[in-house]
Amino acid sequence: MRLRRGLLRLELPRQALTPWRRRDGFALLLAALLVALLSSWPWLVEPSLRPGVPAPFTVRAPKTATVVDSDALEQRRSQLGPRTHVQVVDPRINRELEQRLERQLKAIQQLASTNQEQVAPLELSLDERDWLASQSPAVLRGWEENLRQAQRRMLQQGLVSSVAHRQLEQAAQLQLDDLAEPGRSLGSRVVASSLQGRSNLRIDAALSQRLIEDLLTQQGIPTIKVREGELITRQGQPISNQAYAVLDYFGLVNRRPLIGAWLLHAGEALAACGVLVLVLRQNRASLEPRQALLALGLLLIVQGFKLWLGAAASPLALLVPATLLLAQGLGTTAGLAWVAIAALLWPLPLAPFNDQRILVAAGVAAATAVLAGRQRSRAQLLQLALLIPVGALVAEWLLLQLAVASGEGDGRLPVGADLPGEAVLLGGLLLGVLLISPLVESFFDLLTRARLLELADLERPLLRRLSCEAPGTFEHTLMICGLAEEGGRAIQADTDLIRTGALYHDVGKLHGPQWFIENQMGSDNPHDKLDDPQLSAGILQAHVDEGLKLARRYRLPRPLADFIPEHQGTLKMGYFLHEARRRDPNIREADYRYRGPIPRSRETAVLMLADGCEAALRSLPPDTSEQEARAMVRRIVEARWRDGQLLDSGLSLAELELLVRAFVRVWRRMRHRRIPYPIPARKGYSA
Repeated sequence: MRLRRGLLRLELPRQALTPWRRRDGFALLLAALLVALLSSWPWLVEPSLRPGVPAPFTVRAPKTATVVDSDALEQRRSQLGPRTHVQVVDPRINRELEQRLERQLKAIQQLASTNQEQVAPLELSLDERDWLASQSPAVLRGWEENLRQAQRRMLQQGLVSSVAHRQLEQAAQLQLDDLAEPGRSLGSRVVASSLQGRSNLRIDAALSQRLIEDLLTQQGIPTIKVREGELITRQGQPISNQAYAVLDYFGLVNRRPLIGAWLLHAGEALAACGVLVLVLRQNRASLEPRQALLALGLLLIVQGFKLWLGAAASPLALLVPATLLLAQGLGTTAGLAWVAIAALLWPLPLAPFNDQRILVAAGVAAATAVLAGRQRSRAQLLQLALLIPVGALVAEWLLLQLAVASGEGDGRLPVGADLPGEAVLLGGLLLGVLLISPLVESFFDLLTRARLLELADLERPLLRRLSCEAPGTFEHTLMICGLAEEGGRAIQADTDLIRTGALYHDVGKLHGPQWFIENQMGSDNPHDKLDDPQLSAGILQAHVDEGLKLARRYRLPRPLADFIPEHQGTLKMGYFLHEARRRDPNIREADYRYRGPIPRSRETAVLMLADGCEAALRSLPPDTSEQEARAMVRRIVEARWRDGQLLDSGLSLAELELLVRAFVRVWRRMRHRRIPYPIPARKGYSA
């Protein structure tokens, strides 16, 4: 048994998981607790029964009773509401209007005292100006007091903003009937001007409600007559508003928190979140905490919208866009796992046809996860976003027709369901997801197929620098891409990730291209002049360190940046280690090894092996047989295995043999023979 387990570990090794910090675990636990709370909220605060949900049991009236029809009563209240607003005078607005009149009177008083042409609050005639100038201060003060009293009486009666200015002047003239002309006409104009366009009335909610209740009492309270033994609800059928009122009257609606049911559903949701995180990490060993937090955050958003919208929540609009975002960022498995958990945690009891709609939404979301994981460009994702709503619309329509044909429905949708509207909403949300996906990819370090292909463009600034400043390294990189991509395809690894990672794995050589032999182009080797193995080893390590700095500067995603140190792992710098030992046999080997880490994914391990085999394959003589080439590649691969470089990669022995064969296939294509073409000698030209 021990031998069998040992063989299984050799043949099916497990890729090392990226370590998480404790605070990351706390953040994920908090997100899972919030999801559990929202998922179980209906069992904590909402009544056990609601109108529109299927009845869990059959109930008959225990006795004869007269029950208030609360739904009809509420409808009557809503109809009476707009017609029964009771308005009262607002003292605050009265004070503002009185201050407005005082400002006008002050301006008129200044005009009367100076007797000069100046701007007045309203246009005054020549007779009115002469009258103001001829009056004594005591008479003017009495006139002003009459205007104030007239305004107070008009305000106390209530003022509407839409009253015509002429009507206000006439009302003010009636209030100032004791005054003589022209003081009466001038005063009425001043008062009307201070009140024009303003209202001092506000709606009193308490008085309005009291009026509504009085009217309802006069019209009669709507009631439901129930006889003993009469059927109220039948199990499985939707609860009507009238049936709910009768059930509530007989005390069959429990409004107390259902602690047991709440704990059960909260525990289920918490366990589901744990399973989701485990599935994501099992599927992607390099999963980062923020990526798992994205999955839980989307689940939390969906749960919140389902509680907020209630029965009007569209399963398609909530499940499919989030699945598309996760599937293209974390893969098909992540999208399928997420939609399964989200569909199972739907917190509301299912109304007629809504359960079928959730099944359709889950099916469409699953298809989206499968298709999105295969798309390789933004254009393909855009086409998918346009086709998914059409397919969902057809699926829901067919399901509705099937329900009608089987006698389970009447062809009408539940309240809030609009199939064309849902399709348009879903299409808009999917387009919105594609619009914000670059921002989400950058923030959560997601590496989609489309982003990989964009980063693999040889016109990217960093790759252009590599081709111009280190052409030998660039050609070496292209050779490595061919080997690594073929190897990844042989073991079914992520070939897009391998290709793009291979393009960036040696960008650190830009800090000093002349120190690497592929860029020396026949010139002197500066390491010979340096003549110090330890310093030369430091220069080799520097190309890893500088590569990581360039990755941060050019904002390469972490999975791509991992190729820079892991393609060297902790390998020995063989030439300089040999030189150092020739000078000092007691030299430490650790000083002449790269600092790592060793490859932690199958993709970086494939690149390490391709990097080690590329130079050896190119150096083989033309008459080398395929068996000899395979034996040489196998020796290099076995040396990496014995050196412990592949312990965390997840590669099995069988996959290593597949890689050997794949590398040799590429070598065979590279060394294909060409037919020699005869080149005729040039004829000379005579003068």
